[in-house]
Amino acid sequence: MEDTLTLAEAMEDLVSAEDFLDYFEVPYEASVIQVNRLHILQRFHDYLAKQAPNLPEDESAQRGIYRLWLERAYQDFVTSDSLTEKVFAVFQHVAKPDGGMSSFIPLDKVFR
Repeated sequence: MEDTLTLAEAMEDLVSAEDFLDYFEVPYEASVIQVNRLHILQRFHDYLAKQAPNLPEDESAQRGIYRLWLERAYQDFVTSDSLTEKVFAVFQHVAKPDGGMSSFIPLDKVFR
């Protein structure tokens, strides 16, 4: 069955990690998704955000790039875990000037 939706339209309809992986035909293990779904989607978003200025105009090429980055985001959590990958700011610890570590997140970064 041929997809008649544009990439942007299709992306609006995707809700879960499984939806994205199925749409882009990325094989996956349910056990990896169950534990890391939000981390995978955030990593996918982060990869795409960095790539956005370099995306080609051609939608077919864009789909291929999206698939590549989604597969890479998924594989990041096949070979590692959320604590190691530190996708979300709450896992990113920084040194405090007076010693010790902090995972403080300024309010302006929470609502980006």
